[in-house]
Amino acid sequence: MTLNLQSDMSLKPFNSFGVDVRARLFAEAHDDAEVREALSLAEQRGLPLLVVGGGSNLLLTGDVEALVLRMASRGLRVLDDAGEQVLVEAEAGEPWHPFVQWSLAQGFSGLENLSLIPGTVGAAPMQNIGAYGVEVKDLFAGLTALDRHSGELREFALEECAFAYRDSLFKREAGRWLILRVRFRLARQAALRLDYGPVRQRLVEMGVEAPTASDVSRAICAIRSEKLPDPAELGNAGSFFKNPVVSFELAERIRAQHADLVSYPASDGLVKLAAGWLIERAGWKGFRDGDAAVHRLQALVLVNHGHATGAQLLALAQRIQGDVLARFGVDLEIEPNVL
Repeated sequence: MTLNLQSDMSLKPFNSFGVDVRARLFAEAHDDAEVREALSLAEQRGLPLLVVGGGSNLLLTGDVEALVLRMASRGLRVLDDAGEQVLVEAEAGEPWHPFVQWSLAQGFSGLENLSLIPGTVGAAPMQNIGAYGVEVKDLFAGLTALDRHSGELREFALEECAFAYRDSLFKREAGRWLILRVRFRLARQAALRLDYGPVRQRLVEMGVEAPTASDVSRAICAIRSEKLPDPAELGNAGSFFKNPVVSFELAERIRAQHADLVSYPASDGLVKLAAGWLIERAGWKGFRDGDAAVHRLQALVLVNHGHATGAQLLALAQRIQGDVLARFGVDLEIEPNVL
């Protein structure tokens, strides 16, 4: 056995909320063989296998009666270089932001709007992570996953992943697919996306007139650092609620009462609302109940001031959901996976 299997392991270092719960068993997998070994061990012990990456999209509400497997595989490589277009591959355990910075250092553009997002490469397609007008699906070129049911490897193309807003086949079938590595199609000639949020304005403030992909990354890192707390300093999982998509009629009813409603056009005549605006307007920004709180600068972020339990954070989230539904008729959906 090559796995270093540990019993009764604290998961506090392995979830960005810093919630102190314990795992029945814990191990790290550095390659495909160790992943398969963990699957076999979990079956032998009669335990489910819970796979985690950076733990940045996870709320743990109690001790975990499972074998918790942290993906720790590393590796970045260029698979194909066609001049203007390149195909790159990253192992699932690679931290996401350093991977983005590596791609930029190679002169490859496309991922810059996704800078400073916490987590790992393997978790990125599950959630179809996105920011500032770009989602993983926009650069996605394929992935390799292990079918837990059959033990076989399967290659997924874009159309097979069923990507949607913060969603994918892998999230909907979380108990089946274990992502091992992900491929992205990037470009040497940047096609910059600057018109979502304050990116263009920040570049002006930086004195950048002809921005490069690296300039965009630096601007987005600065914006995110101001808006979102560092999990190393204040436990959080980033945006806790999805931006809700509602009917045009409901959006207009809210706008009739609140002219400053923040909204964006969505597909099929629907409207995407800013969840942070709804929560702030409902009066929750900066609210604190013990160590479970809403961040004082960003209402979309729930934070742990030190000793909040997952159950306390979930209870706060549910109070916010109920209030927003009562005030605006909007049902907020929690973004992190709640266990």
